[in-house]
Amino acid sequence: MVFDSGSDADRHALTRLAGDKVAWLTSVTPAGQPQTFPVWFLWGDGEVLVYSATKAMRNRNIATNPRVSVHLEGDGDGGDLVIIEGTARVDHTTPSPDRHAAYMAKYGELMVRDVGSVERFVADYTIPVRITPTRGRATGA
Repeated sequence: MVFDSGSDADRHALTRLAGDKVAWLTSVTPAGQPQTFPVWFLWGDGEVLVYSATKAMRNRNIATNPRVSVHLEGDGDGGDLVIIEGTARVDHTTPSPDRHAAYMAKYGELMVRDVGSVERFVADYTIPVRITPTRGRATGA
C-alpha cells in the first residue's frame, strides 16, 4: 500500500487524502492525450473512489487505458505534494453516492450547493471508479 512507511510525509499525505475535497484525476485518451479533471474523491481501504459523470470523457479513457494519476493541490511553491499513480476500474458493487455514508458526510452539502441537490448529483454521477495505487509520492507540508 502507498503512504504506509510511517514517515512524516506519508502521515501527512494520508491526512490530506482523508480531508481534502478536490483532487485532479488524469486519464489518457485513446489517441494518447492526457486529460486532467477536478474530481471529488474518497480515500478508503488504500484506494481512491470517484463517482464519474455518465457523459464524462474519462470513462472512455479508462476503458481504453486504465492507468491514471491522481494528485492533490500543492502549496503553490512546489511543496506539499501528494501524487498517486494507479489503475482505475469501474466497480458497480459500490453503492450509489447517496447510499455511501462516508461520501455523503464529505460531500452532501457540496452536492446541494454546487449541483443543486443530492438527487441531481446521484442522477448525473452514476459510475463508481476505484483507483488502486501502484505508486505514491508525497513531500509533506
